Amino acid sequence: MNANLQVGERVMLIDGKDRRYLITLREGSAFHTHAGIVQHDDLIGAPEGSTVKGNAERSFIVLRPTLADVVLKMPRGAQVIYPKDLGAILLQADIGPGMRVLEAGVGSGALSMTLLRAGALVTGYEIREDFALQATKNVHEMLGTDVSYKIEIRDVTLGIDEQDLDRIILDMPEPYAVVEHAIKALRPGGIFLAYLPTINQTQLLRETLRQFSFGMEETVEILRRTWHIDGRSVRPDHRMVAHTGFLTSARRLVGRQPLD
Repeated sequence: MNANLQVGERVMLIDGKDRRYLITLREGSAFHTHAGIVQHDDLIGAPEGSTVKGNAERSFIVLRPTLADVVLKMPRGAQVIYPKDLGAILLQADIGPGMRVLEAGVGSGALSMTLLRAGALVTGYEIREDFALQATKNVHEMLGTDVSYKIEIRDVTLGIDEQDLDRIILDMPEPYAVVEHAIKALRPGGIFLAYLPTINQTQLLRETLRQFSFGMEETVEILRRTWHIDGRSVRPDHRMVAHTGFLTSARRLVGRQPLD
């Protein structure tokens, strides 16, 4: 990657109060903020990590955005999964290069980006066409078009066409309605993972998983707390990203009898 910023790249401007602005560099354009106007031409060709000034003499750091930056700032039609949960999903679902993953409830594409960046081959099921279009746009703007990614407009609760999948990952209100289809679509040892906001939904999912050939069930919740460190002033920050969702995973087993 070129060390200097190029026309057409997305960059993150960060002001003195750590406010972040995601923009795409275009010749002759300007970014307007209450802290001043920044000319794109002053950014194009500058080294990543530079400090630039707007017309009001306010300074901005300019960097290429991380995946977490893009997830939180990108256009979206549906609520995204937070970065703290995206990282946990990669490990809990054990995502790796070349794995065939079915993702249902694609939303704005945050999870899709994360899976693709890890090298997975992703097929998405999404019932809303506007969400599918926005997710595809977000994925291609972040990762380019040379990724193994396709979305079908369909309801995963009605069935799964793919076979011998390595992973099934769901972000939808009723993942328990997919379990019976998932057991047929996953390869032996494959992982099923669902992201749910409430413990009641999670309990129902766990009960359903136990009725089929799944085992090794695990449910976790990820809490993220940052710290204020300034000289000898050391304390937790006043705000934290606490509950966002429950992650429940299970493995497809062979020969396990459904529970009565």
